[in-house]
Amino acid sequence: MALINPYIHFNGNAEDAFTFYKSVFGGEFATVKRYKEISSPQYPIPEIDANRLMHITLPIGKGTMLMGSDVMEVMGKVTENDNRNTISISAESRAEADKLFHGLSAGGQVEMPISDGPLGSYFGMFADKYGVQWMVDFTPTGNGKN
Repeated sequence: MALINPYIHFNGNAEDAFTFYKSVFGGEFATVKRYKEISSPQYPIPEIDANRLMHITLPIGKGTMLMGSDVMEVMGKVTENDNRNTISISAESRAEADKLFHGLSAGGQVEMPISDGPLGSYFGMFADKYGVQWMVDFTPTGNGKN
């Protein structure tokens, strides 16, 4: 089955955002590439964009990567709060859901506090301090291991 890996674009603060995400999810970056690494006489990279992140990946679960990049100045700015999709995380336990919800929402805007919902899911929604929309849920499986 295909995997879905969220990809987020930033206006020059991708490294800061991914350092924050790493502090919550843990692990190590699998890829960190800067625009200067692809600069050549044929494809020169402007000095203002040289240290921006061209591509960064952070493993965040079983076969899932959180990916992102900075948009080069020449390409304009991304509308960070309007052109992003929500990232949905299905936690393996209530404790993990709490850790991820509270860690990622720190400094952000909680839209729906994490709590037990009417459909049996433990669920919450927020925008993190970078404007990225997140949903965190945990749905008990009834096997007593949650």
